[in-house]
Formats: sequence, C-alpha cells, structure tokens
Amino acid sequence: MRYEEYQFLLFEYRPNGVLLVTINRPEKLNAVHDVLHRELAEIWLTVKPDPAVRVIVITGAGRAFCAGGDLNEEIKKLGQIEPVISMGEQALEIVYNMIHLDKPIISAINGPAAGAGLAVALSADISIIAEDARITDAHVNIGVASGDHAVMMWPLFCGLPKAKLYLLTADLLDGREAERIGLVSMCKPLVEVVPSALELADRIGQKPQRPIQWTKRCLNHWLRQAAPIFDLSVAYEGLNFMEPDAREGLEAFLQKRAPQFHSIR
Repeated sequence: MRYEEYQFLLFEYRPNGVLLVTINRPEKLNAVHDVLHRELAEIWLTVKPDPAVRVIVITGAGRAFCAGGDLNEEIKKLGQIEPVISMGEQALEIVYNMIHLDKPIISAINGPAAGAGLAVALSADISIIAEDARITDAHVNIGVASGDHAVMMWPLFCGLPKAKLYLLTADLLDGREAERIGLVSMCKPLVEVVPSALELADRIGQKPQRPIQWTKRCLNHWLRQAAPIFDLSVAYEGLNFMEPDAREGLEAFLQKRAPQFHSIR
C-alpha cells in the first residue's frame, strides 16, 4: 500500500528520518475494525523500502492509543471459520511485520490500549506510556484465549509469574505499574509521552543506521524463538470463536452486563 491509500493512519515526516504515524479513529477510541486491522499489518511493509524513514513513532489520535478490536464487527465472525482465520492471519502479520522490520519503532502510548492496539504498542522496540494510561489483555474476559501477542512477549518482558497474573485475570494496569514490572520501556506524564518518543526517535535517527537495524534484528531473535507460542495462541483463539463462551462474552460486553459463561455453569 502507498501512504495515500491508508484511511485510518495519518503520517507526518519529521527531521532526521522520523515518521510519526497516528492511529486516527478518535471517535471510537481508535478501536480496530477490519480496515484498520489490515492497515496496522500493512504499514510496516510500506515504511520498509521508504528511504526517507529511519525510525517510526506510532501513537493514537485523541485520548486513546487504541482500545482494541471493534467488538461490533468481531461478534459477526462468531462461528464463521473463514473470517476468523483471516482475522488470525492478520494478527500474526501485525506482530511479525513489526518484528521483521529492521527500522526501530517507538510507541507513544497516550491513553488506553487493549487487544490489537496493545499488540502494536508492545511489539514496538521501545514503548513509552502515560502514567495514567490503562492497558489490558482482556481476551479471557470475552471467552477467548490470549492470541494477539502477549503469551509470546510478556514472559520475556516481565517474567512468567507476572505474565500469568495479568493474562489469566485480565486485570488492568496503569502506566506506572506497567513500567514497574518491565512490561514497557518508560513511563512519563501524559504531556511528555509524544515529545519524549519524538526526541528519542530523533536521537536514534542520527546514529549509524545499519548498526541500529542489525542490533534490532539480533535482539528480536529472542522473540523469533518464541514464535511457535504465538502461532499456537492465535490458533486457540480462533477455535474459541467457534464456542459458546465467546458468543456469551462478546454479547455480555456489548450489552454491559456480567457474562454467564457456558463452561462454568
């Protein structure tokens, strides 16, 4: 895709090869529908051959980074194998395209992040979060396995005990706690999040680029070793979309009521 083809991403070239990418669906807290999901997978392939880009900063428009999947669309896929497989393949592409891009990515997490949005935020090479920003991997709350990125990455970032705590409970973390346990790189007051990300990107953009890129490539072999875990989690999440717990979890969320999961009746 060319930059002008993107409908829900904005682009701003900055000095020293920095590209600011803004997820732009603020009226929905930048929630991910089918088009945006595809764009979050494709953008890393677009910037890869662009000689004007050395470092990418990604943030969200308005008061959220990205509130995760648009559940009004996801509920339509329940029990339908082809849409669910397609969604899973794109989930893999989002993370793998970020990992395989040698150019550094910095996420400026300016507000809530969940689901696919949190996958983008934490698949970045450096993550800077607002102190009061709240994040969660809430897959289990809607009746599906955690399948976006977390089972591959969180044990490496914050250790297996904390990963299990937050992925099995789907509890919310704020920016301070996310930094404390090592889930993100840095925590800042909200007004400093994007400026800090841009300043850091500018510094990296002025360093020798091939050593930067090859250092990232080598570091990401830690993640590549864990890739089978990620693939399995996406497959299990897809299978869960065929089960009654997923329908109940999604319907309960949209109806703003407590779920009555079939598997615990």
